[in-house]
Amino acid sequence: MVQKEQNKLFSDFPPVSTRQWEDKIREDLKGADYKEKLVWNTIEGIKVKPYYRSEDIEQLQHIKTLPCEFPYVRGNNFRNNDWKIREDIEEKDSYKANKEALNAVEKGADAIGFNALSITNTTQLDKMLNGINLHETPVSFIRCLNYNTLLGQFLGVLSENNCKAKEIEGSFNFDPLGYFILYGSFFNSQDDNFHDAADIVKVGKKHLPLYRLINISGQTYHEAGASIVQEIAFSLSQANEYLAQLTDLNIPIEDITPRMQFTFSIGSGYFMEIAKIRAFRMLWANLVKQYQPGSDKYAKTYIHALTSRWNKTIYDHYVNILRSATEIMSAAIGGVDSMTVNPFDITFKKPDDFSKRIARNQQIILKHESYFNKIADTGAGSYYIEQLTDAIASKSWDLFKNMESKGGFMKVAKKGLIKEEIEKTCLKRNMNIAMRKQLFVGTNQYPNLHEKITGKLQPGAMLSDSKGLKPYRGAKSFETLRLATENHSRKGFNIPKVFLFTYGNLTMRKARAGFTSNFFGCAGYEIIENPGFDNIEQGVESAVKHNAEIVVLCSSDEEYGELTGAVRLIKEKAEKTTIIVAGYPKELITQLQKAGVDDFIHIKSNVLEVLTRYNEKLKIN
Repeated sequence: MVQKEQNKLFSDFPPVSTRQWEDKIREDLKGADYKEKLVWNTIEGIKVKPYYRSEDIEQLQHIKTLPCEFPYVRGNNFRNNDWKIREDIEEKDSYKANKEALNAVEKGADAIGFNALSITNTTQLDKMLNGINLHETPVSFIRCLNYNTLLGQFLGVLSENNCKAKEIEGSFNFDPLGYFILYGSFFNSQDDNFHDAADIVKVGKKHLPLYRLINISGQTYHEAGASIVQEIAFSLSQANEYLAQLTDLNIPIEDITPRMQFTFSIGSGYFMEIAKIRAFRMLWANLVKQYQPGSDKYAKTYIHALTSRWNKTIYDHYVNILRSATEIMSAAIGGVDSMTVNPFDITFKKPDDFSKRIARNQQIILKHESYFNKIADTGAGSYYIEQLTDAIASKSWDLFKNMESKGGFMKVAKKGLIKEEIEKTCLKRNMNIAMRKQLFVGTNQYPNLHEKITGKLQPGAMLSDSKGLKPYRGAKSFETLRLATENHSRKGFNIPKVFLFTYGNLTMRKARAGFTSNFFGCAGYEIIENPGFDNIEQGVESAVKHNAEIVVLCSSDEEYGELTGAVRLIKEKAEKTTIIVAGYPKELITQLQKAGVDDFIHIKSNVLEVLTRYNEKLKIN
């Protein structure tokens, strides 16, 4: 009886074809262009449809595989999705770094990354590692002066402390190619560095078989503004250069790939970043396959994830917690092997205990309260994620092959082509930010008008002074504008005032007043709001009384014609006042300009360009 009812239920809802869906969509759009309105063109050149169906993934080969099966698109774990919660310690003093690490492990971190730049001898290193159970807590060295020397010192510490070196896990960030792409030169020379890599691999195989000693710094491309496709293709090409050079030095592929790790920054494109991790695993597996390893297991990849710095802000910095929350989820669902969450205040000061705790707990909550670590490849079968995975993989592979056709990573990098391609993407990104197509809440949209940051800023080195790729943050151009306004005030000058002349239609004046507040708030100007004036004379009197540098008319297009008299009166009584119209009433432009309107701001304005112009006009440097 139950079965009959179920059959009847499903028979009441006959299948709907794609054509029927498309016809309905076009009907609802009422003649508007389907591709323009509903198809999202990503910065990678991928056209994302508004919906996907099972037929979109029927021909995809990777969906027929299981987790822990070649090409490992579905991850390295068959039964779960566990990852290591790694906390990176930037403190250089060995004693202080050790205390921080022990506290992190006690509070929930199960892996540690050390900045070992100050380590010059075994005693210092031993002090840094004191009390850490290396058999339970993997340790990575994220920076040092010489990785070959550090490796020898590390083996010495392990021997002195009777550790079973062959049983412990961790990583070294030895990446001379990453150094080259960032600084335009090698540690010593290209040949020396590849021989160093060969030595490290040999020592690693013999003494630290579970350690990953060569790290491909994919985050360098992300933090410089690269697209996901560029990030994957350049990282793949960089890794292939290691494979080619090391196999030419007679090191078997089976000895190389287990010693390699990939580090990627995870951005705020939630589904795109999930697909990025899955696509990269697939491409890497297929690339390694070409070297004919003795087993498919050598085509697995170990991926460490970092939350992005590119999209983090100094203003309204608690929003950074929300940004990193989606990034952690993307990385976890994508199936990374370990993860570091950058503290939310890292953009403008040295992180404190509170921000480190929040960063650590974001991962802990995802594991122990949300159980993201329990299910292998939770995105599997999603029409959208599977299609994105394939699209990203396809475009990345095409770019990788194009690089190989030009001679491979080193030749392309030395010609500056990688930097050139990323800079092209940055131009697109920067324009999207300036036009507010890409939003940074609290910075280029919905700014906190009462926030001041200059007293909180601490010296830091977020940008590279290199000849190569230059890491930067997308919000920095808007932050620079607002910081200039704050510094202008600190020097004893008044902050520019923007008077909102609200009149007429309630809905339109409120909408345009809100738009204007957000617009000029991004530069830190003082906004003088008004509930709306009953008559024009009252508005003029108030505007002149407040002595604002800028007066913005906020009304409906139809009513702006009534305000030409107000414009003339304001100009007569305060001729230096800049008068702006919120909106762009095409039929009234000439009339308003003749009356004395100086400018128009609207949703198609280049906000960064306009605000820069006004800062210059108001002598804010």
